[in-house]
Amino acid sequence: MSYQEKKTVVTMITGALLLAAYCIYAFGQVQAGLAAADNLTFWAGTILVFIGISIVVNIIIQIVFHILMAVSYGIKQRKETGDCDEASLNRHFRTETTEDEMDKMISLKSSRVAFVCAGIGFGVGLAMILFGAAAATLINAVYIGFSLGAIAEGIAQLRFYRKGV
Repeated sequence: MSYQEKKTVVTMITGALLLAAYCIYAFGQVQAGLAAADNLTFWAGTILVFIGISIVVNIIIQIVFHILMAVSYGIKQRKETGDCDEASLNRHFRTETTEDEMDKMISLKSSRVAFVCAGIGFGVGLAMILFGAAAATLINAVYIGFSLGAIAEGIAQLRFYRKGV
């Protein structure tokens, strides 16, 4: 599995776990009676907090991911050659993390998938409001649509890396 594929898998897993945490927390608060389903202040605050948490968690996960990749490459190189130096590690990661035209094309095509999912989430939210749902439904539909879009973007990237653009 290439560096880009591993990074995509880690990002998808992180996104899925964060979405699950949001759903468990937010809908758990409503079911427990601690927040009203139509309380826009609660939903907006919760989503903003989870966006902040997502940013911090993704930064930390990417740092840990890169450290683990460096350690695993260092161990692999030491087993193969008996030596591991910093220059070799730097060369390896420059080579692995350099984006070429194919990577850019895959990123653009998979971004389209994410935007479609986010648009569908927005459309579903509007339709639910049209049929009498609370306004908080729109906020949740958009947030969940964006989150699912990010996961779908990762799936599309993996598919494009495996099958080609």
